Amino acid sequence: MKTLFSLLLFALALPAHAEEIGEVSTTFHLLSPNDKVVVEAFDDPSVTGVACYVSRAKTGGYKGAAGLAKDPSRFSVACRQVGPISFVKPLPKQEEVFKESASFVFKHVRVVRMVDSKRNTLTYVTYSDKLIDGSPDNAVTAVPVSGQRIPLK
Repeated sequence: MKTLFSLLLFALALPAHAEEIGEVSTTFHLLSPNDKVVVEAFDDPSVTGVACYVSRAKTGGYKGAAGLAKDPSRFSVACRQVGPISFVKPLPKQEEVFKESASFVFKHVRVVRMVDSKRNTLTYVTYSDKLIDGSPDNAVTAVPVSGQRIPLK
């Protein structure tokens, strides 16, 4: 029982997992997968009633098919209230809520939630990191919370 409880706590601490909503092709490749823009959705793991949508470029071609392509650091994020907002736990001022690989080994797309206490708003920023040289490309979105204060750690 103690192990099951530990696994549950560990799962709650992990960033969210996205589900693919759809994709559009941007570059045609005759004998290999096309380059595309993929749209994925995930629910904030600590805030019930908030969903985020991330769009990002994925490189096709032979390298893309083999999983060896380096995807460009071009993406967008939009988070919205999709139901009544409630909090699973008090939130830290800043927390990573999503992370997904964007290259064979060293690059990730990340979404970080920041709490704007003054405006009672959840702010989400997406960016990429690389082991050696990350990208300054980013996108930001915000979800105001009405009728209750955001609980902070």
